[in-house]
Amino acid sequence: LRQNLFRLQKRVYKAVRDGDLRKARSLQKLILKSRSAQFLAVRQVSQLNKGKKTAGIDGLSSLNYRQRIELVETLNHYASDWKHSGLREIPIPKKNGKTRMLKIPTIPDRAWQVSAKFALEPAHEATFSADSYGFRTGRCTQDVQKRLFQNLRSNKNGTNKNKQIIELDIKKCFDRIAHSSIMDRLLAPACLKQGIFRCLKAGINPEFPEQGTPQGGVVSPLLANVALNGIEDIHHSLRYADDMVIILKPKDNAEKILNKIKMFLAERGMEISEEKTKLTKATDGFDFLGWNFRVQKNGKFRCIPSEENHRNIRKKIKAIVNNSNYGAEVKAKKLAPIVRGWRNYHSSCDMSSARDSLWFMNQTANRKFRKEKKVNRYKANELCKKGFPKVGYKQNQHVNVKGTKSPYDGDLVYWSNRNSRLYSDATSEALKKQNHSCGHCGLKFLEDESVHLHHVDGNHDNWKSKNLLAVHQSCHQQIH
Repeated sequence: LRQNLFRLQKRVYKAVRDGDLRKARSLQKLILKSRSAQFLAVRQVSQLNKGKKTAGIDGLSSLNYRQRIELVETLNHYASDWKHSGLREIPIPKKNGKTRMLKIPTIPDRAWQVSAKFALEPAHEATFSADSYGFRTGRCTQDVQKRLFQNLRSNKNGTNKNKQIIELDIKKCFDRIAHSSIMDRLLAPACLKQGIFRCLKAGINPEFPEQGTPQGGVVSPLLANVALNGIEDIHHSLRYADDMVIILKPKDNAEKILNKIKMFLAERGMEISEEKTKLTKATDGFDFLGWNFRVQKNGKFRCIPSEENHRNIRKKIKAIVNNSNYGAEVKAKKLAPIVRGWRNYHSSCDMSSARDSLWFMNQTANRKFRKEKKVNRYKANELCKKGFPKVGYKQNQHVNVKGTKSPYDGDLVYWSNRNSRLYSDATSEALKKQNHSCGHCGLKFLEDESVHLHHVDGNHDNWKSKNLLAVHQSCHQQIH
């Protein structure tokens, strides 16, 4: 099924890149009708997605296998004339004390949106800018981090110390995007455009009936990227979804650039948030995507985790360590994935300080563990090693994605090699040994599904390389 869908998506990407929009639209219709796409869309929303148990207005929070097959049949009959149900609204508190409305579609609507995304994404990937990184397959925040390093690192002339940064924030981006700006730029056949239009109208704010994409919808981030595409060409900048940094040389006029951006956003029904948008010297440092970037007085570039990012990880660790409902061993188990994930995220920045190494948090956890019964000093040390696993770091070690390359260009060897860098230790070794292919089905690993380690003899304490097989998540389920 994945091979069938990917073959169609690759053809859509190639058709748009070559300027043959008529052919692209007919291929998109094929994807909407494709049995493979329908099965994979239902599987994505009912089995793989983290929010698979979140109910819409119909109260349905999960599907059994019969209901999944029925949903595939529904998609088969009505995909080209899909009518959206209403959205369930959940208020989410923001950092500044305000609330954001998360709008949750029903499971059938989410399945249709995934199949629509299958058709739309390859077409727009062929047109997106190389400086846009948010909500795009094959791209990540570390790419932005490396690009900032390339722009601000020390050079012979020392001019990077004189550079300035505009930290741009768009006011209520998802809630204010004009529907007309999305529809005008959408590369899709009429039936798919009609479905997307109904999807936008299902989540409207009564005060702004012609604006907004529902946050919580599968296809919303892609639609936001479609509307904002081209903002990076106004001046040298890097964009991650609706967050953006503009890099200014000493001669550049910040006001002129901001006015051009204001005009660009006004056409799309949006405006700049004046209170959050600020002009900063590169030597003063600025926060972006959880990091603090700064050019030091000696001209060298430095990137460390931001204050706010630190506060968040400390909160998470404290919540587990201070919880009296479970013992030290369970705490160590719960801590391990959180700490490992945080350290992996920051593995390409400078983590040499005691604060960044979480030394103080480790000591506090050790002290709390020793207060519990049956936990002596030796056992507390062992549990802290488990709970705070070490992850190597090296500043600017990340390798950037090449230019405008996309996973839909068909270069599977490049993409499977690149995605295997996301894994470390035993998983990384297994992937190299298997030439970045699944040990069960033989297909190359792509970004949309996680890699699992399978113990061949069933003994989970046997970590010898001969006993480990890297497989897809779904293949792992099939094996067992």
